[in-house]
Amino acid sequence: MSITKYLDNIKDPQRKQDCLLLVDIMKRISNEEPEIWRNSIVGFGSYHYKYESGTKGDWLKTGFSSRAQNISIYIIAGFDRYEELLAKLGKYKTGKSCLYVKQLADIDLDVLETLIAESYQYVSKQYS
Repeated sequence: MSITKYLDNIKDPQRKQDCLLLVDIMKRISNEEPEIWRNSIVGFGSYHYKYESGTKGDWLKTGFSSRAQNISIYIIAGFDRYEELLAKLGKYKTGKSCLYVKQLADIDLDVLETLIAESYQYVSKQYS
């Protein structure tokens, strides 16, 4: 699926606008063009990983997905190192490496950009 088709399939106008803004933010931070991962994730950059178990693969350095209930923003570095930023972010929930927001108006975009940039740089250094 193309990025254009993915974004055109987002029916809610506010959600679509938020996703377009995320594309701009992530493009600027990563200097990468977006790609579709697993048919539902807009990803920027990639890295190759190999675990001690032998499991290996490729994954995005940062990205997002428009889900039914929220926007999932991939902070691949995780959240442990970003407690200070998260305290200033606004209304969100987290998973292992996903930041869940209903809409970008609920969070501080400057803090979000810093969070994405720091995670992107961390992953880039870890897997260079």
